[in-house]
Amino acid sequence: MNIETALKEAMSVDGAIGAALVDYESGMSLGMSGGGQGLDLEVASAGNTEVIRAKVRTLEALRIDDSIEDILITLGSQYHLIRLLERGGSRLFLYLALDRSRANLALARHSLRAIDKELSL
Repeated sequence: MNIETALKEAMSVDGAIGAALVDYESGMSLGMSGGGQGLDLEVASAGNTEVIRAKVRTLEALRIDDSIEDILITLGSQYHLIRLLERGGSRLFLYLALDRSRANLALARHSLRAIDKELSL
């Protein structure tokens, strides 16, 4: 599965309002889909890059020798899922914003895991 197909798959999740694939070392987006007035994916990508960097630093400071699978941020009206991916030394994340009233969180997480397994870069 390529980046474009992965983003289309992410946007097919019930309640999806935006998706992005981002390199969290550089903060650069490799692709985006959806978004709009209520969700600026460029801002979300940059901001979530900082969230991941902070969490990685925290785990290192705590000497927790484990890896992050995903990060969930819940808002009153949205879920924001961040799925970390590693591909050939590249540190990436798949970001998915969901309308909370239309989304099934468990299915959304399952979908991101499936995309992670199929995505090739």
